[in-house]
Amino acid sequence: MSMTFGVSSSVTLLFDFWDVHGPAGMVLSVFVVLLLTVFYEVLKVWRVWLGRSSKLAPPHCPDAASLPSHSDSISVLESSPSESSLTPMASHPPVSNTRSSWLLHCIQTVLHMLQVSLGYMLMLCVMSYNTWIFLGVIVGSVLGYFISFPLLGQN
Repeated sequence: MSMTFGVSSSVTLLFDFWDVHGPAGMVLSVFVVLLLTVFYEVLKVWRVWLGRSSKLAPPHCPDAASLPSHSDSISVLESSPSESSLTPMASHPPVSNTRSSWLLHCIQTVLHMLQVSLGYMLMLCVMSYNTWIFLGVIVGSVLGYFISFPLLGQN
């Protein structure tokens, strides 16, 4: 196996059954690799968004004693950026918070596993030293970042 980049239309990617011979197979393989790379970039942003949105969730108040009284609310209101932070929230049992926290952690763990696996598979595609596959990974990364990064700013 050559350790320099080449522009051949014949390559084996990842598995024995993904054996490419000819220009049509190479175009299809580059497109598949491009889509996998776009999915990889979207997955990265989705994991960040999930982590950020879970931290932005307001904490629940288990007892009403922690809420300010009416005389305190005027001074708190003046120093508070909005009145919505003073509205009492319905308390949820701690079990539900723990359960949702555990579920979020499990989801993020599975997404991390998927992201790492996909990242290594894309790395192995690049290590085929085929210029077309390499360009498919680069273009897919740029396209995925371009598509998904603006979604990170929207909560």
